[in-house]
Amino acid sequence: MEPTFICKPFAELTPFELYDMLRLRSDVFVVEQTCVFLDMDNKDQKCQHLLLYRGSELVATSRLVPPGLSYPDAMSIGRIVSSRAVRGTGVGKVLVERSIEACYRLYGNGPIKIGAQLYAKGFYESFGFVQSGPVYDEDGIDHIEMTKA
Repeated sequence: MEPTFICKPFAELTPFELYDMLRLRSDVFVVEQTCVFLDMDNKDQKCQHLLLYRGSELVATSRLVPPGLSYPDAMSIGRIVSSRAVRGTGVGKVLVERSIEACYRLYGNGPIKIGAQLYAKGFYESFGFVQSGPVYDEDGIDHIEMTKA
């Protein structure tokens, strides 16, 4: 089944899309990674959201953050997540490629910064991101700042 991509601002998400997105983020970031944190940080409302559906199931999503919201001089991609059911199938790679393309389309050319979980450093390097800061702890998980020039 061919995946369906939806990219829209928060205010245009349907209640079902919003629920799917928050549910997937909670399933992975809170339950699977056993990390207690406040996912809803008042940035979602100012961002675009990329949703990847297979049929009626949301299998991956990311948050496209405009310049100045997370980083003063760069746009950002955050809350990058895929469901356990599709890991290892290339869905994550497609999600990041589409997220980068959407950021450039929405916010223009410029640097993209991410706060990546350290274990995924190599994955993000394959898209041209380079480590741009030291390792830091976020909610008990090692992270690094990475930038795509």
